[in-house]
Amino acid sequence: MNMDKKSYARYVEARAPRSPILKNCLWAFLVGGGICLFAEGLNQIFTRLCGMTVENAGTTTAIILVLIAVVLTGLGLFDRIAKRAGGGTLVPITGFANAVASPAIDARSEGFVLGVGAKIFTVAGPVLLYGTAAGTLYGIIYWICTLFAA
Repeated sequence: MNMDKKSYARYVEARAPRSPILKNCLWAFLVGGGICLFAEGLNQIFTRLCGMTVENAGTTTAIILVLIAVVLTGLGLFDRIAKRAGGGTLVPITGFANAVASPAIDARSEGFVLGVGAKIFTVAGPVLLYGTAAGTLYGIIYWICTLFAA
């Protein structure tokens, strides 16, 4: 079956299932908002009831969110939630925790060094690398701009 690119594109478009974009966006919004609401609730409990500083409450909340995401990943529940909620589960801290934990869990049968140690950052590694590089570059640009502004 020889087809040119345009014919193939029409063929695929005619047979590809339609994505319910509005429903997917609504689920992502509700789940992502629910995660953020839960985090804010924890933050308020830690500051108002436990007497923590805002900084310590934020750190404690972040640790709890990472812990919950890793436990849900380990139990296989995070992927099931993400399948339904889509991008809503990718609230930065929970999505990042899942991206680090998933390869580590998958590679545990290969051992701690060559399995978990070697593969734990396969998904999150590029984010760390390019995020750090971009932050450094922007910092240098900002520093240079402040030299000329003074």
